[in-house]
Amino acid sequence: MENITLNVQGMSCGHCVSSVEGSVGKLKGVEQVKVHLDAGKVDVSFDNEKVTLAEIKETIDDQGYDVK
Repeated sequence: MENITLNVQGMSCGHCVSSVEGSVGKLKGVEQVKVHLDAGKVDVSFDNEKVTLAEIKETIDDQGYDVK
């Protein structure tokens, strides 16, 4: 299991939290997603044999947020 913290810009409300946690949480291999709205960070625990970091970043990007 791998744990990462991503810097994500553009999140500003509860809907943003739900959008990111919901979409990333549905990816096969993602065990846990936690958005820290005030800090602009997203913690993700995932199995890198089932899902790649690039797929996680792309999923967040597809929701309209900028992953740094």
